[in-house]
This record gives sequence, structure tokens and C-alpha cells, in this order.
Amino acid sequence: MNIKYYGDTIIPNQKSISLCGPTPRDNSILSWRADALKILKNLNFDGTVFVPEYSSDFKFNNYIEQVNWEREAYLNSTIILFWVPRHFPDMLGLTTNVEFGYWLKSRKCIYGRPEYAERTRYLDWLYNLEYNKEPYNNLENLLQESINLVNQIFQTGKEI
Repeated sequence: MNIKYYGDTIIPNQKSISLCGPTPRDNSILSWRADALKILKNLNFDGTVFVPEYSSDFKFNNYIEQVNWEREAYLNSTIILFWVPRHFPDMLGLTTNVEFGYWLKSRKCIYGRPEYAERTRYLDWLYNLEYNKEPYNNLENLLQESINLVNQIFQTGKEI
């Protein structure tokens, strides 16, 4: 598995998953993406994972550089995975709401949230409307299905 964090070079046309969703704003809260990466490793994912977080002391010069990196990652992802463990006030996911609506029409999204997630009813409804699927409520199941979809797309060349 190849992990690409903020600032890493994005190479197009690779088998890849972007990990979209809220990022903790408090360093005392562990990001859900750490668990996601462990699960992907245990599931033997052999593609690239785009992680919109910092892995080192690297910092963008400004906000525009950061969001441009994210956009480039999402454009070049095979699957854009949305996991929304929304909890007030620690994990609001306000930007996630906009990203979800923006990228949903790309036809390469998969979505889930834990049962305890707050205020996800509209996301659930929209995902069901656009993809005729219910949201996943287990991160491991969501990641496994993401791997299945990535492999299917690379084998058939068809969208999800």
C-alpha cells in the first residue's frame, strides 16, 4: 500500500482510494484515518491511499495550496470514500458536507458513518437517492467494499 499525505506527489491513473471525512481539530483526538489505514493494510490493499492530513512537519504555504492538493487527490482517485463520524463539538465535518455534495455526482463515491454519528440524515438520504445504496455503518465493511469497487473498476473499466 502506498500512502500519500499532504504535499506528496499525486500520480494519476493509479488504483486509489481517498479518505474523505472530518479531521479532528484537536490534537488530543485521534483521527479515524489511522484506523482506516490499519484496516486497509490488514485487508492487503495494494493501491494508493490519499490522506488529507499531515504526516510530518511539512506545511503548505497557504490554504489554497492545501485545498488544491485535496482536489487533485480526489480528481485522481478511483474511489472517494466518505466516512463521517460526526460528533459535536469535536468532529463537525462542515467542509465534509460540501465535499460530499460536490463529489457525489462523480459516481465514484462510497459513504458510511457510525450509528452514533450526529446529523447525517441528509447525507444518508442523498447517498441513497444518487446511488440507490444505504450508508455503511462499519468502517471495515466500508473499506472492504471500497477495495472491491477499486478492483472491479480496474478490471472492467466501468464506474460504480
